[in-house]
Amino acid sequence: MNIDGLRGKLHPNRDLSGLTWLQVGGPADYLFQPADVEDLSHMLRSLDPEVSVFPMGVGSNLIVRDGGMRALVIRLGRGFNAIEIEGDTVVAGAAALDGHVARKAADAGIDLTFLRTIPGSIGGAVRMNAGCYGSYVADVFQSATVVLRSGEVVTLSGEDLNFAYRQSDLPEGAVLVSATLRGGKGEPDALHARMEEQLAKRDATQPTKDRSAGSTFRNPAGFSSTGQADDVHDLKAWKVIDDAGMRGARRGAAQMSEKHSNFLINTGGASAADLEGLGEDVRKKVYANSGITLEWEIMRVGDPLSK
Repeated sequence: MNIDGLRGKLHPNRDLSGLTWLQVGGPADYLFQPADVEDLSHMLRSLDPEVSVFPMGVGSNLIVRDGGMRALVIRLGRGFNAIEIEGDTVVAGAAALDGHVARKAADAGIDLTFLRTIPGSIGGAVRMNAGCYGSYVADVFQSATVVLRSGEVVTLSGEDLNFAYRQSDLPEGAVLVSATLRGGKGEPDALHARMEEQLAKRDATQPTKDRSAGSTFRNPAGFSSTGQADDVHDLKAWKVIDDAGMRGARRGAAQMSEKHSNFLINTGGASAADLEGLGEDVRKKVYANSGITLEWEIMRVGDPLSK
């Protein structure tokens, strides 16, 4: 690939395993780390339309398959992690970590505390309509700045993104570069205290010290378009996994956590095939036991190793 005028870093045949929380995956054809929005726009505008584009956050909710990706993977860095307070809104770069955004918002008396325990960055949180403790990104979202596959920079509203449970309609190949969020008001000390309580609860119930990618499967429940749960059908993925006898199940070095059975962990040396294969084992066992089809929450991308 030869594109003149790029100011960011372009890496051919870049191994991706070290960039994901599960520490698995093969190489991408190219990894691009743009310097800023203009640099990203120039890359996308100049790129061969036949080349696939995959925006990658901090790899917290991702399995890259062992054969890698035939794509240009875009990973945003320091030029995209600013957090600014404007009145009662927070403008956060897509690379800003969710926890950092929650803390800085709390300092300003803005309640985005639900973000504190969500792993990953704001770009992924918006893309997946991330949520916790009954709150979702859709509840606080105002707008997002996005670079389209054509290189055009546009502003998208919540209506444009059409938020649903753990998903949004971000245009194919588009890269989200910042988001504007508006939370309720609160006393900074009280907001920070609430976040500390949430962290303690998370650490007591989830395998936060293990190599995981957060929740493996979506809760098998009915949800409104903004992500609010339908209490009549509010089943939990961990419960149906337990009922199917799959807590602690293993395939190679991949395991469903003993501490929280909806967490898929790499105990050391697992391949992407081990992890994804174990997830599929769980889905089959749950379906056989309850008739419920679990849907992946972890994104799986790329190609398996050719045999």
